[in-house]
Amino acid sequence: MSGTGSFGADSGSPDLRLELPLGMLDTLGAAVVALDTAGRFVLWDSRAEELLGYSAQEVLGRHAAQLLLHDSCRDLVAGKCEQMMETGRSWAGLLPLRTKDGSTRLVEFRCSRLPDRQGDFYALGIATDASTLRKVEQDLALSTQLIAQSPIALEVLDTDLRYVAVNPAMERMHGLSAEEHLGRGFREVLSSDSVDASEAAVREVLETGRPLVDKYTIGRTPADPDNDHAWSVSVYRLEDPGGQVLGVATSVIDVTDRHGAITAAAQARHRLAQVAEGSARIGTTLDMRQTARELADVAVPELADVAVVDVLDSALDDRRPATPDSGPALFRTLAVKAAYIAEASNAAGTAGQPVSYDADRLPTRCVRTGQPIMVPRVDDWDLARIARDAAAAAVLASVGIHSYLAIPLAAQGRSLGVLGLMRGRNQLPFNADDVTLAVELAGRTAVSLDNARLHQSVRNTAVTLQRSLLPRPTPPENLEIATRYQPAGTSNEVGGDWFDVIPLAQDKTALVVGDVMGSGIDAAATMGRLRTATATLADLDLPPAQVLQRLDKITAGLDPYIATCIYAEYDPHSDRCRIAAAGHLPPALTPAGGPPELLDLPSGAPLGVGGVPFETTTVPLRPCDQLALYTDGLVETRRDAIDERLDLLLRVLDSHDPSLEETCDRLLETLRDPDDHDDVSLLIARPRARP
Repeated sequence: MSGTGSFGADSGSPDLRLELPLGMLDTLGAAVVALDTAGRFVLWDSRAEELLGYSAQEVLGRHAAQLLLHDSCRDLVAGKCEQMMETGRSWAGLLPLRTKDGSTRLVEFRCSRLPDRQGDFYALGIATDASTLRKVEQDLALSTQLIAQSPIALEVLDTDLRYVAVNPAMERMHGLSAEEHLGRGFREVLSSDSVDASEAAVREVLETGRPLVDKYTIGRTPADPDNDHAWSVSVYRLEDPGGQVLGVATSVIDVTDRHGAITAAAQARHRLAQVAEGSARIGTTLDMRQTARELADVAVPELADVAVVDVLDSALDDRRPATPDSGPALFRTLAVKAAYIAEASNAAGTAGQPVSYDADRLPTRCVRTGQPIMVPRVDDWDLARIARDAAAAAVLASVGIHSYLAIPLAAQGRSLGVLGLMRGRNQLPFNADDVTLAVELAGRTAVSLDNARLHQSVRNTAVTLQRSLLPRPTPPENLEIATRYQPAGTSNEVGGDWFDVIPLAQDKTALVVGDVMGSGIDAAATMGRLRTATATLADLDLPPAQVLQRLDKITAGLDPYIATCIYAEYDPHSDRCRIAAAGHLPPALTPAGGPPELLDLPSGAPLGVGGVPFETTTVPLRPCDQLALYTDGLVETRRDAIDERLDLLLRVLDSHDPSLEETCDRLLETLRDPDDHDDVSLLIARPRARP
């Protein structure tokens, strides 16, 4: 007896296993017996003893029919045996045989004629338990059908990784019949780029015996070379009952749909995360340019390699008419960002610069139709409709821009501009999912842009009102005057800060600085009313404390507003200045040739509180002395202590600039933070030297 140690081994050098069980025969427990021409046992092996209970000593030489067969079937079996001995034709059947313990066992029996050298014949029989045989047959039939009909692709490879068996599902996957598989090597059938990794994984299973379970892989097969598939691959080592390695079995399940669903879910989560990030990062200020930069920062490099935010020039100024439905469209580039492709940044646009696109250009079409425009694969003709000019198109082509997406920026039914996205290093073209994400980001940005635009419009109106209400003082002959008004930095709001220089009787001059708490048009309007009231009260030649007392009553009637104020009355004949404060920061007095100091005045209560008396303080104000009145927006910040800021104010004033205008400029340059959220009024007065 000979056998091979692996599937498909070289028949010229068989791997003999003379002492190992053969598996199937062991499972069946097949017994071997032999009878002479008289029907007596001449051979009885150990398996026969296990099957029927008789030992060889109890059986040899005895007549088989009398020992094992029931009376009812002796004649039939005898006839079959005689016919076999005469003709040589084997016979098989299912026989009920008596066992040693007196029971009956149903046995599958196959009998053949066996000649010896002398020309005599023997009957050779092979028998096994019928129930065991039926179970093996059922298991084999079930396995065969499952393998043949399974949607899971199955294959068996020998130890040289040559194909021994494949099921129909594997035939369909590889596009080869079973016959075309058999005997071919693993690499001959799988010629993909990943064959090295696949072969290494299979060999590891073959060598170690550790199975590889549910390993995901992506690729294409000869049966479907144009589409990627995802598979779950499992590999197991095959051994016979004696532990001899026969090869490996591989199961491959096509999980493309599941993988696609998982990938789609992951992409959806990623898009939601990007939208959430965009919501947090876009629209942090009411500044259109900053909002555009925030959109570009979110889009690059997650969504695109290049992002350009172009806003219609008409959207930046409400006084201009809307863009016409035909002809060129005038844009202004608010933000440009490029990742990895530095050359593309300048070609895509320059922030702050105007650009005109003809009616057939894609940004113009996008903003006029209000619909996204996607060009998955751009060519030279497309680039000519995307870029601002021919030179820019050539640069974009040279850096490999291959896909383009234009998304309208629209809010409240009005087109504001367009978001242009390009890909170069990212080799994937834009798809519908990218459009969905870009539309979401652009929509949120457009709302922020529109809010910023409307706020800017309101701010412009308030600034105009504020400036129209501020005086354009003519300095009196005995005083040098310098004034400044500066609206808030990034808040896009104006407040109620004001200053005034009011000529009085007997060559006196009233110097006023005030601050209506709050911002916007209402605060500016309240400021105008208080300024008018102050000028009217000043004409009554009242002491500063009484002026503030009456202003307090007026302000109390302007609920909900309150205000702070400094009212100073300068008398050139006495070189004195009478001052009263209503909750305001102290003025700074810089004597000629001396260090500046903050005047120690009773602070008083803000105007509008009501019922709190004010006090007048008299201080010297001689020729070439300098008195600075200011609102809190000049010195107060959210980061620094007020004492530190007032010390800085005095250090700037200590420079003794010969020009009050220069002093104003230096104060604003040194103390004013562009990001401050309050406006500033500043008034500096200096008595002229007498001839």
